[in-house]
Amino acid sequence: MSRVVRAGALSVRWEPRAAAVGVALLAVGLAAAVFVVGTGDFPIPAPEVVRALAGQGDQATTFIVTELRLPRAVAGLLAGLALGISGAIFQSMSRNPLGSPDLIGFTTGASTGALLQILVLGGGAASIAAGSVSGAVCTAAAVYALSYRGGGVNGHRLVLIGVGAAAMLEAGNSYLITRAELRDAYEAAFWLTGSLNNRGWEHAVPLALALAVLVPLALAYGGRLKMGELGDDAAQALGVPVQRSRAILVAAGVGLIAAATTAVGPVPFVALAAPQLARRLTRRTGPHLLSAGLMGAALLAVSDLISLKLPAAVPVGVVTGTLGGLYLVWLLTTTGRKGTT
Repeated sequence: MSRVVRAGALSVRWEPRAAAVGVALLAVGLAAAVFVVGTGDFPIPAPEVVRALAGQGDQATTFIVTELRLPRAVAGLLAGLALGISGAIFQSMSRNPLGSPDLIGFTTGASTGALLQILVLGGGAASIAAGSVSGAVCTAAAVYALSYRGGGVNGHRLVLIGVGAAAMLEAGNSYLITRAELRDAYEAAFWLTGSLNNRGWEHAVPLALALAVLVPLALAYGGRLKMGELGDDAAQALGVPVQRSRAILVAAGVGLIAAATTAVGPVPFVALAAPQLARRLTRRTGPHLLSAGLMGAALLAVSDLISLKLPAAVPVGVVTGTLGGLYLVWLLTTTGRKGTT
């Protein structure tokens, strides 16, 4: 049940349960990030990590925490936030829990752009980042244009065309890897798994700058998503400019998925699972972008901690892929049961 807080002419509506869930998810994500920073060849207890972050640790511990390990934790939290919000945008627009950027080609398009830079054109980290963003934007523009019929974009058509685009792009990515030199192919295959290894401030800072612009934009237009779920005609009757709002939200969602993929690679299933899990915890019927983002940050931070604790070091994308696969099987199974009852 929502409540309204009034202060003179201003009023703010908030939901106690959603706020409690958001605080809990933020606490889980930050706690996992602290343990991530403390994990490694030189283990650091969590209280020592906190003291180092507060500027009260010794010189060696402070260097390890702030220069070597903190960028990885920050990149993980920010990438999870971006993936969760992006997933919530596209699932709400398509009115389909499978309408995730992972499955409708946007993440794959970002990977294609990065692979072209790594294997064909060459270049450093900045070129790979530019290629990733270009790939996501071009894929989104093509899928959006092909989905546009009769003055608007139909959600189900967007999902179907996106799945087809993802299949074609994955085939292209596989072809590029098979034609590459062995060393380049290994580098590209490792990048495609999605990893937080060796992430520094050169990855975390650009991601933070991108989110500083895109997250407020997405949250500002996120309230119109609930109106859109009523149907285009009903939303327009309530005064919502559906197509303009949808175009802005598509741009914000694509920007978020491109920024996250550029920083940490194509980490799978976080964008798919985070909005659904957040919706179940908050028990809201409509989209809640901030809760989905916080769930994504917590999921990626916990997955990164699991990857570090495993006997054999594995990229975080392997952990999220395993957990996400189990979640997808559960989602399809429960959906099928509901459809037959």
